[in-house]
Amino acid sequence: MSRIHFIGGEKGGVGKSVVSRVLAQYFIDRGIPFVGFDTDASHGTFSRFYQEYASPIQAGRYESLDRIPELAVSDPSKHIIVDLAAQTDEAFTDWLESSGVLELLKESEVRVDYWHVMDDGKDSYDLLARLFGRFHDRLNYFIVLNHGRGERFDGFLASDTCRRARALNATIVELPKLHAASMQKIDHSNSSFWAAANNTEGNALGIMDRQRVRIWLKKLYAGMDSLDL
Repeated sequence: MSRIHFIGGEKGGVGKSVVSRVLAQYFIDRGIPFVGFDTDASHGTFSRFYQEYASPIQAGRYESLDRIPELAVSDPSKHIIVDLAAQTDEAFTDWLESSGVLELLKESEVRVDYWHVMDDGKDSYDLLARLFGRFHDRLNYFIVLNHGRGERFDGFLASDTCRRARALNATIVELPKLHAASMQKIDHSNSSFWAAANNTEGNALGIMDRQRVRIWLKKLYAGMDSLDL
Protein backbone atom coordinates (compact mmCIF):
# COMPACT_ATOMS: atom_id res chain seq x y z
CA MET A 1 0.00 0.00 0.00
CA SER A 2 1.30 3.43 -0.92
CA ARG A 3 1.81 6.00 1.83
CA ILE A 4 2.10 9.77 1.76
CA HIS A 5 4.01 11.53 4.52
CA PHE A 6 3.13 15.22 4.75
CA ILE A 7 5.77 16.97 6.88
CA GLY A 8 4.19 20.13 8.27
CA GLY A 9 3.64 22.37 11.24
CA GLU A 10 2.98 25.67 9.46
CA LYS A 11 5.30 27.60 11.80
CA GLY A 12 8.68 28.54 10.34
CA GLY A 13 11.94 27.40 11.94
CA VAL A 14 10.63 24.31 13.74
CA GLY A 15 12.67 21.85 11.65
CA LYS A 16 10.25 20.52 9.03
CA SER A 17 12.98 20.11 6.43
CA VAL A 18 15.22 18.35 8.95
CA VAL A 19 12.44 15.82 9.57
CA SER A 20 11.95 15.36 5.81
CA ARG A 21 15.68 14.76 5.42
CA VAL A 22 15.78 12.34 8.35
CA LEU A 23 12.86 10.35 6.96
CA ALA A 24 14.47 10.31 3.50
CA GLN A 25 17.79 9.08 4.91
CA TYR A 26 16.03 6.45 6.97
CA PHE A 27 14.20 5.14 3.90
CA ILE A 28 17.46 5.07 1.93
CA ASP A 29 19.31 3.20 4.66
CA ARG A 30 16.46 0.74 5.17
CA GLY A 31 15.99 0.13 1.44
CA ILE A 32 12.48 1.57 1.33
CA PRO A 33 11.67 3.14 -2.08
CA PHE A 34 10.33 6.69 -1.95
CA VAL A 35 9.88 9.94 -3.88
CA GLY A 36 10.12 13.39 -2.31
CA PHE A 37 8.47 16.74 -3.05
CA ASP A 38 9.54 20.14 -1.72
CA THR A 39 7.07 23.05 -1.52
CA ASP A 40 9.61 25.62 -0.27
CA ALA A 41 9.99 27.99 -3.22
CA SER A 42 12.52 30.25 -1.49
CA HIS A 43 15.03 27.78 -0.05
CA GLY A 44 14.14 24.28 -1.26
CA THR A 45 16.15 22.71 1.57
CA PHE A 46 14.80 19.17 1.18
CA SER A 47 15.34 19.02 -2.59
CA ARG A 48 18.78 20.62 -2.21
CA PHE A 49 20.08 17.96 0.17
CA TYR A 50 18.33 15.00 -1.48
CA GLN A 51 18.18 16.15 -5.07
CA GLU A 52 18.31 12.60 -6.46
CA TYR A 53 15.05 11.83 -4.67
CA ALA A 54 13.14 15.10 -4.22
CA SER A 55 11.85 17.70 -6.66
CA PRO A 56 10.10 21.06 -6.16
CA ILE A 57 6.36 21.59 -6.45
CA GLN A 58 4.28 24.74 -6.03
CA ALA A 59 1.98 24.79 -3.00
CA GLY A 60 -0.27 27.43 -4.57
CA ARG A 61 -0.97 25.54 -7.80
CA TYR A 62 -3.42 22.65 -7.88
CA GLU A 63 -1.83 21.20 -11.03
CA SER A 64 1.51 20.98 -9.25
CA LEU A 65 0.14 19.45 -6.04
CA ASP A 66 -1.91 16.98 -8.10
CA ARG A 67 1.34 15.13 -8.84
CA ILE A 68 1.28 13.78 -5.27
CA PRO A 69 -1.95 11.72 -5.34
CA GLU A 70 -1.45 10.81 -8.99
CA LEU A 71 1.92 9.23 -8.18
CA ALA A 72 0.61 7.56 -5.02
CA VAL A 73 -2.23 5.88 -6.92
CA SER A 74 -0.22 4.96 -10.01
CA ASP A 75 2.85 3.61 -8.16
CA PRO A 76 1.87 2.04 -4.82
CA SER A 77 5.38 0.60 -4.40
CA LYS A 78 6.78 3.94 -3.22
CA HIS A 79 6.37 6.08 -0.14
CA ILE A 80 6.01 9.81 -0.83
CA ILE A 81 7.53 12.50 1.40
CA VAL A 82 6.15 16.04 1.04
CA ASP A 83 7.99 18.85 2.82
CA LEU A 84 5.38 21.55 3.46
CA ALA A 85 6.97 24.98 3.75
CA ALA A 86 5.88 27.50 6.38
CA GLN A 87 2.84 29.61 5.53
CA THR A 88 1.52 27.10 2.98
CA ASP A 89 -1.20 25.70 5.26
CA GLU A 90 -4.14 27.61 3.75
CA ALA A 91 -3.25 26.77 0.15
CA PHE A 92 -2.56 23.14 1.05
CA THR A 93 -5.80 22.74 3.02
CA ASP A 94 -7.83 24.40 0.27
CA TRP A 95 -6.39 21.93 -2.26
CA LEU A 96 -7.11 18.94 -0.03
CA GLU A 97 -10.68 19.95 0.71
CA SER A 98 -11.87 21.42 -2.58
CA SER A 99 -10.35 18.59 -4.63
CA GLY A 100 -11.52 15.76 -2.38
CA VAL A 101 -7.95 14.50 -2.14
CA LEU A 102 -8.35 12.58 1.12
CA GLU A 103 -11.50 10.86 -0.10
CA LEU A 104 -9.76 9.81 -3.33
CA LEU A 105 -6.74 8.48 -1.45
CA LYS A 106 -8.92 6.53 0.97
CA GLU A 107 -10.80 4.93 -1.93
CA SER A 108 -7.44 4.08 -3.51
CA GLU A 109 -6.16 2.57 -0.23
CA VAL A 110 -3.39 5.12 0.12
CA ARG A 111 -2.48 5.86 3.72
CA VAL A 112 -1.96 9.54 4.58
CA ASP A 113 0.38 10.42 7.46
CA TYR A 114 0.78 13.97 8.74
CA TRP A 115 3.97 14.74 10.67
CA HIS A 116 3.39 17.86 12.77
CA VAL A 117 6.82 19.23 13.72
CA MET A 118 6.94 21.30 16.91
CA ASP A 119 9.26 23.49 18.93
CA ASP A 120 8.41 24.01 22.60
CA GLY A 121 6.36 27.18 22.04
CA LYS A 122 2.63 27.19 22.78
CA ASP A 123 1.88 28.40 19.27
CA SER A 124 3.14 25.06 17.92
CA TYR A 125 0.49 23.09 19.77
CA ASP A 126 -2.15 25.72 19.09
CA LEU A 127 -1.48 25.05 15.40
CA LEU A 128 -1.79 21.32 16.11
CA ALA A 129 -5.17 21.90 17.76
CA ARG A 130 -6.29 23.76 14.65
CA LEU A 131 -5.10 20.84 12.49
CA PHE A 132 -7.17 18.41 14.57
CA GLY A 133 -10.16 20.72 14.26
CA ARG A 134 -9.92 20.62 10.48
CA PHE A 135 -9.15 16.97 9.80
CA HIS A 136 -10.16 15.05 12.94
CA ASP A 137 -9.51 11.34 12.32
CA ARG A 138 -9.06 11.62 8.56
CA LEU A 139 -5.26 11.70 8.93
CA ASN A 140 -2.76 9.51 10.74
CA TYR A 141 -0.75 11.80 12.98
CA PHE A 142 2.90 11.80 14.00
CA ILE A 143 3.71 14.56 16.51
CA VAL A 144 7.43 15.41 16.36
CA LEU A 145 8.92 17.06 19.45
CA ASN A 146 12.06 18.62 18.01
CA HIS A 147 14.62 18.96 20.81
CA GLY A 148 16.84 20.86 18.41
CA ARG A 149 14.26 23.66 18.58
CA GLY A 150 13.19 23.40 22.22
CA GLU A 151 14.00 21.66 25.47
CA ARG A 152 10.80 21.84 27.51
CA PHE A 153 7.74 20.11 26.10
CA ASP A 154 6.04 19.68 29.46
CA GLY A 155 3.40 22.26 28.58
CA PHE A 156 2.35 20.35 25.50
CA LEU A 157 2.42 16.94 27.22
CA ALA A 158 0.07 18.26 29.92
CA SER A 159 -2.24 20.05 27.49
CA ASP A 160 -5.72 19.27 26.19
CA THR A 161 -4.16 19.17 22.72
CA CYS A 162 -1.90 16.30 23.75
CA ARG A 163 -4.86 14.45 25.24
CA ARG A 164 -6.71 14.97 21.96
CA ALA A 165 -3.67 13.65 20.09
CA ARG A 166 -3.64 10.48 22.14
CA ALA A 167 -7.39 10.04 21.62
CA LEU A 168 -6.73 10.20 17.88
CA ASN A 169 -4.02 7.51 18.25
CA ALA A 170 -1.32 9.98 17.26
CA THR A 171 2.28 8.80 17.59
CA ILE A 172 4.56 11.12 19.54
CA VAL A 173 8.11 11.13 18.18
CA GLU A 174 11.13 12.54 20.01
CA LEU A 175 13.68 14.12 17.65
CA PRO A 176 16.95 14.35 19.60
CA LYS A 177 19.19 17.38 19.30
CA LEU A 178 22.31 17.26 17.16
CA HIS A 179 25.14 19.55 18.26
CA ALA A 180 24.30 22.92 16.65
CA ALA A 181 27.74 23.48 15.10
CA SER A 182 27.65 20.01 13.50
CA MET A 183 24.22 20.69 12.00
CA GLN A 184 25.43 24.05 10.67
CA LYS A 185 28.41 22.38 8.98
CA ILE A 186 26.10 19.82 7.35
CA ASP A 187 23.88 22.61 6.06
CA HIS A 188 26.79 24.70 4.77
CA SER A 189 28.29 21.73 2.90
CA ASN A 190 24.93 20.68 1.36
CA SER A 191 25.55 17.14 2.61
CA SER A 192 23.07 14.35 3.10
CA PHE A 193 23.17 12.90 6.58
CA TRP A 194 24.90 9.79 5.22
CA ALA A 195 27.62 11.89 3.57
CA ALA A 196 28.00 13.95 6.74
CA ALA A 197 28.56 10.81 8.80
CA ASN A 198 30.78 8.89 6.39
CA ASN A 199 32.36 10.96 3.63
CA THR A 200 35.79 12.40 4.45
CA GLU A 201 36.46 13.95 1.04
CA GLY A 202 35.24 17.49 0.48
CA ASN A 203 33.41 17.36 3.80
CA ALA A 204 33.39 20.30 6.21
CA LEU A 205 32.90 17.93 9.14
CA GLY A 206 35.87 16.71 11.14
CA ILE A 207 36.28 13.32 12.81
CA MET A 208 34.34 14.27 15.95
CA ASP A 209 31.53 15.97 14.02
CA ARG A 210 31.11 12.83 11.91
CA GLN A 211 31.06 10.73 15.05
CA ARG A 212 28.35 12.93 16.56
CA VAL A 213 26.23 12.54 13.41
CA ARG A 214 26.64 8.75 13.48
CA ILE A 215 25.58 8.58 17.15
CA TRP A 216 22.63 10.91 16.45
CA LEU A 217 21.44 8.80 13.51
CA LYS A 218 21.81 5.60 15.51
CA LYS A 219 19.65 7.06 18.29
CA LEU A 220 17.11 8.32 15.75
CA TYR A 221 16.87 5.01 13.93
CA ALA A 222 16.41 3.06 17.16
CA GLY A 223 13.25 5.08 17.73
CA MET A 224 12.09 5.03 14.12
CA ASP A 225 12.44 1.25 13.84
CA SER A 226 9.66 0.96 16.41
CA LEU A 227 7.28 3.20 14.43
CA ASP A 228 4.66 1.96 12.01
CA LEU A 229 6.50 2.99 8.85
